[in-house]
Amino acid sequence: MSHADKDPQNVARGYKAAINNPNVSEEAKDNAAKQLDHMGFERPGQTGGTQGDEHTNRVFGGYKATLHNDNTSEQAKNHAREILDEYSQSSSSNEYGADEHEKRQLAGYKAALSNPRVSDGAKQHAREFLEQHGAL
Repeated sequence: MSHADKDPQNVARGYKAAINNPNVSEEAKDNAAKQLDHMGFERPGQTGGTQGDEHTNRVFGGYKATLHNDNTSEQAKNHAREILDEYSQSSSSNEYGADEHEKRQLAGYKAALSNPRVSDGAKQHAREFLEQHGAL
């Protein structure tokens, strides 16, 4: 089976894993990096581009999930809040204005209230946030 027959995301993940694996030779790592370049994927450590944006979204999505996980310690939740607050402050000032950021935040929380896949705890958090910001 050729690479054309495989899921490109999975192939890229394999190459990225090889680059980060200390048991892989430098020659194999160089080859993996070239293949990622050829496929149009970022190598680990590169910045910019849509693949990095997707990774960033997944990482911060994980931190958001941590906040609503009943099995997560308070220490982990506090760490997640700190990371998300830092990211929120830096991204809101870089991508668009603070007003636009707040508008998008409120829209997201309002959408959560009507989404049947959102947990009761997350809906309660959304209600509290919207009430605090006079949007409910």
